Amino acid sequence: MFLSKLFIPITKNLPSDAKIKSHQLMLRAGMIKQSSAGIYSWLPIGLKVMKKIEQIVREEQNKIGAQELLMPTIQSADIWKESGRYNDYGEEMLRIKDRQGREMLYGPTNEELITDIFRSSVKSYKSLPQMLYHIQWKFRDEIRPRFGVMRCREFFMKDAYSFDLDDNSAKISYNKMFFSYLKTFKRLGLEAIPMAADTGPIGGDLSHEFIILAETGESKIYTDKSIFEIDLNNYSYDNLSLEKMIKDYSSVYAVTDEKFKKAEFDKKVNKQNQLITKGIEVGHIFYFGDKYSKPLNCFVDSQDGKKNAVKMGSYGIGVSRLVGAIIEAKYEKEIMKWPKAVSPFDVVIIPSFNKNNKENLTKSIKIYEELKKQNIDVLLDDVEENMSQKFKKHDLIGIPFQIIVGSKSTESKIEFKEVNSESSFVDLKDIKSKLKS
Repeated sequence: MFLSKLFIPITKNLPSDAKIKSHQLMLRAGMIKQSSAGIYSWLPIGLKVMKKIEQIVREEQNKIGAQELLMPTIQSADIWKESGRYNDYGEEMLRIKDRQGREMLYGPTNEELITDIFRSSVKSYKSLPQMLYHIQWKFRDEIRPRFGVMRCREFFMKDAYSFDLDDNSAKISYNKMFFSYLKTFKRLGLEAIPMAADTGPIGGDLSHEFIILAETGESKIYTDKSIFEIDLNNYSYDNLSLEKMIKDYSSVYAVTDEKFKKAEFDKKVNKQNQLITKGIEVGHIFYFGDKYSKPLNCFVDSQDGKKNAVKMGSYGIGVSRLVGAIIEAKYEKEIMKWPKAVSPFDVVIIPSFNKNNKENLTKSIKIYEELKKQNIDVLLDDVEENMSQKFKKHDLIGIPFQIIVGSKSTESKIEFKEVNSESSFVDLKDIKSKLKS
């Protein structure tokens, strides 16, 4: 893609409500545009980053046998009334009526709808366990949407739901998802801490939030620093390994403020190892047993012929929120550097040229064409402006690798740079291996 052809409305002027770095950068870099309070249009490079996050989330869900489907954004109020949650959910739920006067809602979550799908299709224990997920837009009418995509009204989210015959098998599903989340966030370049948390309006008695450290986060967290020493490479999806993983994480004190008890914290964690800070929730998992299956009559025949209410869990990842969360974690000293896995482009070519001397632009186009042949997603900055302005612009956009075509480059060697690192001169044929290293 040539920068001159890319729809990327970079701006210097920011709304007064853009208080945190992710909101500011996403507006300045032309990643999003506000449509109304808490609702955004996703522009090309913002959408590209979000889609890469979505694909990583999808791949890790598929690895544990979860199957993807797609549920609608608009739901009937009937199943919510059947579960008893329609009146309890509160004003965050957007309630509407169709032209026939039927009560509908814009889904804030999908426990009722997925249970309705499951109960109409599965009748025997032989079909269990099952994990189903979708990645879909949600709407919650936040009373005070703020912080850009971090707390907005319309958002893109992965919901997964597990269905098991009993508590023991349901815990295996929960543990698989726990491990899957840790691996997902690792691939996104994030160090996420699983923390015991309240279940909130979804209900249940077992819940973990996955938190990344950030001073702009809304969650206050209390943890033992030793939690960062746990190595994911020591575990696998084998049941015994999953149990060990849960035991290892559970043995380290890590809670959000809802669960915090000072006396317990001081007793379990020595002063030198105590960490009290803020973080951003990027995922939340719940086990709620038969909270929804019983009122919705979601039963399966067990091996002994009895009818059992299926045991369910719910697992969410805020895909659109993760775009902002990654920025909060990675943005430093006015420079953004996207993790390679989610960068809008693999590399950007930055030539020094003007209208009277376009030699470097010509060289850059040849490099561009060669990299495209190698299936490298490359951006060529063909906009005529001074190099200082170019570098400031690309510090904002955050593509992690740069090829600089100027006086130092030769026919055989080109200047190659990773953001926040020193440049070096490499052969064009070696660029692909540099990008993958």
